[in-house]
Amino acid sequence: MNWHLLGLSFITVFLSELGDKSQLAAIALSGRCQSPRAVFFGTAGALLLTSLLGALAGGAVAEFLPTRLLKAIAAVGFAILAVRLLWFKDETSQDEL
Repeated sequence: MNWHLLGLSFITVFLSELGDKSQLAAIALSGRCQSPRAVFFGTAGALLLTSLLGALAGGAVAEFLPTRLLKAIAAVGFAILAVRLLWFKDETSQDEL
């Protein structure tokens, strides 16, 4: 097992999930129920499943595309999201006000 990759994956996902909407949903669910343990196992199972699907999909895509191209696609995608968040108005949130 590649322990460096394991640690890097753990730290990356851990930091990206802090304050994420899935964590906030878990906090809200556990605050309204009598069994926070059930919420923990449910949310942990969901995160495990989504991570498994992401790893399998990433492995399958990596078979066909070079790593450098995948990184470029991811970078462009994040750049587009950043530009959209910074410069385009979200009209649905203005209607709610």
